[in-house]
Amino acid sequence: MITLQQAMQQLPLVAILRGITPSEVLDYAHVLVDLGYRVIEVPLNSPSPYESIKLLSDKYGEQVVIGAGTVVNKQQVDEVQQAGGRIIISPHADVEVIRYSKQQGLYSVPGFYTPTEGYAAIHAGADALKLFPAETAGPAGLKAMTTILPKIDILPVGGVSPDNMRTYMDAGASGFGLGSGLYKAGMSLADFTDNATQYVEFYR
Repeated sequence: MITLQQAMQQLPLVAILRGITPSEVLDYAHVLVDLGYRVIEVPLNSPSPYESIKLLSDKYGEQVVIGAGTVVNKQQVDEVQQAGGRIIISPHADVEVIRYSKQQGLYSVPGFYTPTEGYAAIHAGADALKLFPAETAGPAGLKAMTTILPKIDILPVGGVSPDNMRTYMDAGASGFGLGSGLYKAGMSLADFTDNATQYVEFYR
């Protein structure tokens, strides 16, 4: 079974499928897996998210790290794990959620925006950090964070496009979380494939 470290080495992009439904999730995931994506997040404010996570885990769990986003409490951590999810991604740095996720043997990638939040998340055991919202922090904010935080992978999320990825990488980004620039609810499979391909081409 692939580890988070292996997944990020292969392609350091987290595909965020906010609004995806169980009836379509496997079709969209098939595109991602074929292109080399190895981390897929289903935010919990999507329709029937645990069902989608289970479908993904059953089909792709060996080769892809599957999990949930917008996880804000321990009960949700349990439900994600029961569905087969292995990565817990949060919009904030809740040390209780981070510690509990690690106690359950899951990967934890909390959101942070300040040095205080970053240090708290790292000390609680976070595997990587999500800089959110990245568009307001910007590459300059990221660069400032990387100079003071202990070495850890930082993934900007929010406003990431193929046009600005290089600037973020130069500022210290280890990879990216791809949200509405990759997928929006109701998006056609063709448009989604185009978007997913453009992000991958940055690494080719």
